[in-house]
Amino acid sequence: MKSYDYLIVGAGLFGAVFAERAKSAGKKCLVIDRRDHIAGNVYTCEREGINVHMYGPHIFHTNDTEVWEYVNRFAEFNNFKLGTIANYKGEIFSLPFNMYTFNKMWGVTTPEQAQEKIAEQRGAVGITEPHNLEEQAVSLVGTDIYEKLIKGYTEKQWGRECRELPSFIIKRLPVRFTYDNNYFNALYQGIPKGGYTKMVEQMLKGVEIRLGVNYLEHKAELDALAETVVYTGPVDAYFDYRFGPLEYRLVRFETEVLDSPSFQGNAIVNYTDRETPWTRIIEHKWFEGGKDKDGNDLQKTVISREYSAEWKVGDEPYYPVNDEKNQKLYSQYKALAEKEPNVIFGGRLGEYRYYDMDQVVKAALCVGTGELS
Repeated sequence: MKSYDYLIVGAGLFGAVFAERAKSAGKKCLVIDRRDHIAGNVYTCEREGINVHMYGPHIFHTNDTEVWEYVNRFAEFNNFKLGTIANYKGEIFSLPFNMYTFNKMWGVTTPEQAQEKIAEQRGAVGITEPHNLEEQAVSLVGTDIYEKLIKGYTEKQWGRECRELPSFIIKRLPVRFTYDNNYFNALYQGIPKGGYTKMVEQMLKGVEIRLGVNYLEHKAELDALAETVVYTGPVDAYFDYRFGPLEYRLVRFETEVLDSPSFQGNAIVNYTDRETPWTRIIEHKWFEGGKDKDGNDLQKTVISREYSAEWKVGDEPYYPVNDEKNQKLYSQYKALAEKEPNVIFGGRLGEYRYYDMDQVVKAALCVGTGELS
């Protein structure tokens, strides 16, 4: 007899949701993680009374009522709605692209004027069917906005020319012909009060957890403990890079505490010119209204400068590069994964997919429903 029904590799959102569902179904689980903390990339850590998003900002947003009701079982969410600012060489623009953006860029004041300007610029370059990110961006918002607010930021983030990137990446960005600064088109939005780590702790309550455990270094002995493995690490690493490594983007952060009540007055400011080395600056206090847990104004602030770089084997992977080359390579790994006995591959890395958080939760719930029924 095995000691556990499930060995869950990775204490991020997918692993935590699956573990919670399995435990609720009466299954015995062991969750392990290579890091020294739970919650994966949504890990938050308190500094100066501020919940710092240690691996970059995460705003939960979804239109799925089932997912929203599920996560609210483990945390109370605030009503934070993201309104990002773009800084292009000292010029400030509103994001997502909306009438404030169009007014600042062109001086237009009506949706009709903005649409005419975009159509004029789209027609000037003769794009009918976009084939890459650059063409898709110009089709959506014209050449001026593309050059100032998309091109530099995107090329820093992905380390590739925009014309080399797939068009679907830019489709995630909303374009509105209203004066609406809300970044996400989602019915439900917010951030857990007290941080994501606290939420994941509640999901994993009563589940055995071992941290600082490298699954791939001790695979045989760990596999022997459980009937089924739920693996949320990089799928190519699981198969020892048999077909070569997939490509990811690496993100690193420079975080500092400032003896000031405010640094930039907004949670996120994107730096969209190519010359500024960081992609954005995060000021974490504004995710929770700039107040401590007792409702008092915080007199210090914590900022993080975010840099994007090319990933190499041994680094922490963040974003799958879902271009045509990598998708073909992933299809080979996916074929192996589907044949791997008693192993479930899940999450952004296990499925090599650019998941939003609600999609990760939904996927884990769906897998859990099928697996545990």
